[in-house]
Amino acid sequence: MQPSPEQSPHHAYPDHWEADVVLRDGGTARIRPITTDDADRLVSFYEQVSDESKYYRFFAPYPRLSAKDVHRFTHHDYVDRVGLAVTVGGEFIATVRYDRINAQGRPASAPADEAEVAFLVQDAHQGRGVASALLEHIAAVARERGIRRFAAEVLPANNKMIKVFRDAGYTQQRSFEDGSVHLTLDLEPTAESLAVQRAREQRAEARSVQRLLAPGSVAVIGVGRTPGGVGRTVLRNLLGAGFTGRAYAVNSAFAADQATIDGVPAHRSLGEIGEPVDLAVVAVPADRVPEAVADCGEHGVQGLVVLSAGYAEWGAEGRERQRELVRQARSYGMRIIGPNAFGIINNSEAVRLNASLAPERPASGRIGLFTQSGAIGIALLSGLYRRGAGLSTFISAGNRADISGNDFLQYWYEDPDTDVALLYLESLGNPRKFTRLARRTAAVKPVVVVKGARHSGSTPPGHAVPVSRIPDATVSALMRQAGVIRVDTVTEMVDAGLLLADQPLPAGGRVAILGNSESLGLLTYDACLAEGLRPRPPVDLTTAATPQDFRDALSAALADDGCDAVVVTAIPWVGENGEAESGDGEVLATALHAAAAAGPAKPVAVVHVEIGGLAEALAAATSTVAQQRPATASPALGVPGRPAAPRRPDTGQAATGRPAPTPDKAVGDADPAPGASRPVGRIPAYPAAERAVRALAEAVRYAQWRRQAAVPGKVPEFLDDTIDEPAAGTLIDTLLGQDPDPRGRPLEHDEARELLACYGIIVRPTLPAPGPEEAAAAAARLGYPVALKTTAPHLRHRADLGGVRLDLDGEPALRRAYGELTDLLGKPAELRPVVQSMAPRGVDTVVRATIDPAAGAVLSFGLAGAPSELLGDTAHRLVPATDRDAAELIRSIRAAPVLFGWRGSAPVDTAALEELLLRVSRLVDDHPEVVSIALEPVVVATQGLTVLGASVRLSPPPARTDLGPRRLSNY
Repeated sequence: MQPSPEQSPHHAYPDHWEADVVLRDGGTARIRPITTDDADRLVSFYEQVSDESKYYRFFAPYPRLSAKDVHRFTHHDYVDRVGLAVTVGGEFIATVRYDRINAQGRPASAPADEAEVAFLVQDAHQGRGVASALLEHIAAVARERGIRRFAAEVLPANNKMIKVFRDAGYTQQRSFEDGSVHLTLDLEPTAESLAVQRAREQRAEARSVQRLLAPGSVAVIGVGRTPGGVGRTVLRNLLGAGFTGRAYAVNSAFAADQATIDGVPAHRSLGEIGEPVDLAVVAVPADRVPEAVADCGEHGVQGLVVLSAGYAEWGAEGRERQRELVRQARSYGMRIIGPNAFGIINNSEAVRLNASLAPERPASGRIGLFTQSGAIGIALLSGLYRRGAGLSTFISAGNRADISGNDFLQYWYEDPDTDVALLYLESLGNPRKFTRLARRTAAVKPVVVVKGARHSGSTPPGHAVPVSRIPDATVSALMRQAGVIRVDTVTEMVDAGLLLADQPLPAGGRVAILGNSESLGLLTYDACLAEGLRPRPPVDLTTAATPQDFRDALSAALADDGCDAVVVTAIPWVGENGEAESGDGEVLATALHAAAAAGPAKPVAVVHVEIGGLAEALAAATSTVAQQRPATASPALGVPGRPAAPRRPDTGQAATGRPAPTPDKAVGDADPAPGASRPVGRIPAYPAAERAVRALAEAVRYAQWRRQAAVPGKVPEFLDDTIDEPAAGTLIDTLLGQDPDPRGRPLEHDEARELLACYGIIVRPTLPAPGPEEAAAAAARLGYPVALKTTAPHLRHRADLGGVRLDLDGEPALRRAYGELTDLLGKPAELRPVVQSMAPRGVDTVVRATIDPAAGAVLSFGLAGAPSELLGDTAHRLVPATDRDAAELIRSIRAAPVLFGWRGSAPVDTAALEELLLRVSRLVDDHPEVVSIALEPVVVATQGLTVLGASVRLSPPPARTDLGPRRLSNY
């Protein structure tokens, strides 16, 4: 909302302060600056506030605002005086303002850095978390304007407001003066304030999804009067699933006397229903959607599923139509799935919701599925159905203009009905947030992701997201750092999901293989080796093996302490006449189920070839009761590995008020007593050994990540003694200047050395050598032996092109090398030669850090040279990196053995290399103006390392949306 001309002219309207937020109950609201045009809204808002709330605000009876009050509360300079309002449907529901004050509490301007703050929330909206959201945003505004502290006077009886301040997580002081509570809040974000903010974000966003998935009533807008059509199909599917709530059909073209259609009440508008509607499924042409959305908003609908097409997937006009759709829905406090969506499904017996185009509700299960593509969603539903798998929830979000995979990660994090989250994504709207949420969710349940549009170089139609410059391999590495199981195809996603949903996590990578086919066993053995597992020699039961033989062999394998998982291979039996017989798959499945139920909790997978009924029988759980999936015991901790969700200090409950995720039983705890059996779920069956082993390998890697994540890494304290952060900040400010170029600037060699030295990173000096005489003088100054190398861009770091001469032990050798370089490669002015003292011999490596506009700061490591670049052998981690991240970074490249004594060479000082990585990570994390660092080469010797080259680029700091107050993505 732009201000009128009389708004303070010397400070432009700060439209970047506008934000949509999700409140505690899952509804949305808009926060924006108050302008002079808001006088009538302010008066109307104040009239709806109770006398008690007015008393708490003004410390005296204050029935109405005077004209002077209205003028004061609507005229701001957006620096020393700022007011923000929370709006729903365009009307105020809450306000906050601050006034900068000096040490005596009088109005002031900068450099005064304290402000008095006051809130007022309409009584009907108290308890929705409005004041907490406002505090986050007004604090961010204040910090931007140079204010470091808030002061507030609160009446002792105003417990709600005192609690808002107390629970915010900021450092604060409290005193009792003149009959009121005086509070002072330090606005510098703390670890506690960030944790509080993210916990509130999780509760609110999870609740907004829950309102969509568990409605008490659903209206389908656009139900056709004749069979067929999208709206009529959705209504049929909703009724066919046995929806437990109330259903309504809406179409403005219904006859006035038409009372029902397909057995449900028929209405021409939402207003005719006369009862609250929680969810509306919109299936009308795009040009009629605004009318439907307005009807929903005016009658209190909580959320929308928009199936209508014709939005961003149709070009510029459609993109603008999509933005207006989101803008309109949020103005009423509603969230949207879609547009161009396929629909949503919730298999909970308490809901039984199928508000989608899927003709049948899939079986109930423990898998949550999110997809951005309707076609992929259809394929996944079909594949899961064929494999006998069940779903807890299904969402096909289409253009995902509002609700995205991030929102469902918030929901699934503590959803008791979901054990595994599967996501098909074509874009990451907020990669930093996705990584954070995925890491937290993966700590309690597996997250499996397929990323489409990996190599297209463009954003899929309809997705307005930041364009990432990092390659897909980097995205994959960052996902794995967060514990995400990244697979390449939807088939692999289903394969992994089935095993993770129904089998315990393996304690390690030792795999037993047994079956009635030696060849199939060998194929499985080879596949295990290819995936980095440790298979034991296959046990051949021969083609004469009976189901009892399989049961005995599986029982023995599960009981073996040297085995962490079992792969059973089976082919049809060969009869007495030599012909293959399919056998009774149900009998074999019963035998395998019995063995698994009686043995220790270890994952079992089956590879079968044309055994009729086996896969279906294995997919049938042996118990209809939902079982808690066992997890591995952590060898380091001696305890099982599913941590509880963050609990609220005052209640001990999880973030949304539902029971918090509780630890799974340890493997030992899950073991049955001798002769007893334990309930066991479905045993996944695969038609190829490679598919079964790949799924098992993903489970092994994920279980290992879970064990490590239970004890998070840290940044060693010794770094603090050798880092001068203030000096680096001062230097950066000087180098950027008062009016920095938004494109940034590369640092000169000496400038980069000085900045890096502030963080204990010493770069070996180089001296320019524009001619032989200058080269000789430089070598004499540095001391022999020296290296002579070119720094021209096309030759830099390309020793293979002959631009480097090493171990020059005297002036004759130096002059000779200088002549060879210029004769071979060109004139000195083109080559830009430099002289540098020799470093101890070692392994040449490269350390880089870059700021990606979508993913944030990324730390990278690899060996120097063309082969590593050609093969893409580089590892990546998100910044800030911990000691564990640094250790994993250097060990995760394929050429890592070179660092650890490959072929008899001496191992290099990897501890020094890890320390260097941590220093680089600290530098870019402390100073977002450092947008690029490249240390190349870094020669790592048996003792210590030497940084021979460094390039640094500075730029005005990019926006950090992940650290600001809660807000929904912009439209």
